[in-house]
Amino acid sequence: MTSHEDAAIVGIYEYPSRVIEGKSPWDIKAECARLALEDAGLGWQDVDALYDAGENGMGAGFTAAEYFGLHPKVMDTTAVGGSSFEFHTAHARRAIREGKANVALLTYGSISRSQSNAIGTGGRVSERVSNPVNNMENPWGLVLVGNYAMAARRHMYQYGTTPEQLAEVAVTTRYHATRNPDAVNGLSALGIRHTGELSVDDVLSSKMVADPLHVLDCCLISDGGGAVVIAGSGIVPSTRRQPAWIAGTGEAIGYRENESDLTLTAATVSGAQAFGEAAIRPDDIDVAMIYDSFTITVLMTLEDLGFCKKGEGGSYVANGYLRYDHPGGPALNTDGGGLSSNHPGMRGIFLLIEAVRQIRGESTSQVDSPAYCLAHGNGGWLTSRHASGTVILAR
Repeated sequence: MTSHEDAAIVGIYEYPSRVIEGKSPWDIKAECARLALEDAGLGWQDVDALYDAGENGMGAGFTAAEYFGLHPKVMDTTAVGGSSFEFHTAHARRAIREGKANVALLTYGSISRSQSNAIGTGGRVSERVSNPVNNMENPWGLVLVGNYAMAARRHMYQYGTTPEQLAEVAVTTRYHATRNPDAVNGLSALGIRHTGELSVDDVLSSKMVADPLHVLDCCLISDGGGAVVIAGSGIVPSTRRQPAWIAGTGEAIGYRENESDLTLTAATVSGAQAFGEAAIRPDDIDVAMIYDSFTITVLMTLEDLGFCKKGEGGSYVANGYLRYDHPGGPALNTDGGGLSSNHPGMRGIFLLIEAVRQIRGESTSQVDSPAYCLAHGNGGWLTSRHASGTVILAR
């Protein structure tokens, strides 16, 4: 047993629909949990640790336990937005290492699209956060996308990044989405007129939302759900599928300070932790599942995780370099990402699910025998308070 073979993801399930009718978020969570456990060859009775991101309101932790009929020995309700599930993975591994649990269950369910929730380009920071540190933001009514537009504009000013380079991220993720039937069906169900591959010109000619970000620089707003099952090394041999071992994790928080650099994210800290724990380097990563709420999120995160130097993200993503069938860098968001597959509001769980698919050889944009896959979640808002969670999975 190598040093990182103490806990692994052994079961996954992603709800296939992007527009879900007639089901509540709890219905979606329960169905995904049941099928993820089935995927692992385990049952409800095996679960002794439960993780919930609170997407269904206050008290979600004990509500989840009651809804699933579980009596967990470990209950974790860490809620840091889209990175919650990467934090949960780190915490589950820790609980298993300490002997407090054997099987952990992570779930997510959302009907943001069906409920017309104001997220992404529609969400206002002032409506979603109320705390003493945002008194300089609330009076001006900044929408969520505005934070990312500021980051993008500052990155352009500081490093010469271009809109064309940002667009390359959307082009790459759509290239992968067109190979994923669930993503293609989802684009159609969401009313996206053009469901095929994109060009840089397609992105730049789409409607401007918040300069310099266009519609196609912004994530989808969909329904969705998923579940992940994590087991200790003593349980893994009795599970059904190839395990994806948790080799390294990192957690960090960032927020705006006087004289802070708007182009830096907390990924500089969480990434260093994860790579150090896994004892590998960024160039060892075969697949990078990076939270893509907006194209600028990906570009800055790739830099801060160390895939390229700060300020070189624009040239790094250019010319299809991050496509699954390109011999260069790690394959980026091979399921289509939040830009072209799904984004129900908190996408971190889907990063883990696709990373596991790659380890198993089950992706629709499959990389040849990947040894290491990275999942990096971002919660909150870049240029403001946010959380970064990094997980490295090993074959």
